[in-house]
Amino acid sequence: MNLVVARIKWIMLVSGALTCTMIYAAIAPQSALMSMFGETLTGPLAEIVVRNWGALIALMGAMLIYGAYNPPNRALILTVAGIGKLIFIGLVLSQGSRYLGHQAGIAVMADLVMVILFAVYLIGVSRNRADAVNPK
Repeated sequence: MNLVVARIKWIMLVSGALTCTMIYAAIAPQSALMSMFGETLTGPLAEIVVRNWGALIALMGAMLIYGAYNPPNRALILTVAGIGKLIFIGLVLSQGSRYLGHQAGIAVMADLVMVILFAVYLIGVSRNRADAVNPK
C-alpha cells in the first residue's frame, strides 16, 4: 500500500496518458469504434456522441495528469476517474464477451488495474490521515 502511495504521481501520469489516447475517438470516431468494439454507428448523431465520448475520456486523462502534480486534488480526481472507469467496465461486461476480443477487452483490463491502484492509494492515504489524527 505504501508503495502505491509513494508512486502515485507516476501511476497518475501513466494512467492519464493512457486515458488521453481516447482523444482518437474525437478525431476519428468510426475508426475508434471499429478498433474498440469491432462495430460502428452511423449518422450525424453517432458522430456527435462518439466524438463527445472521446473528448470526455481524454479530459479525464488530462485531469489525472493534472492531479499527479497537484496533491490536494488527487482524492477527488482519482475518485471521479475510478467511478468513470468502473462504469465503462460494467457496461462492457454487461454485454458478456461480445467486445472482449477487441481493444475494449484490453481497455477493461487496463482500467481495472487503474481502479485497483486508485483505490489502494485512497485507502492508504485515508489510513495515514487516521493514524496522524489518532497516534497509537
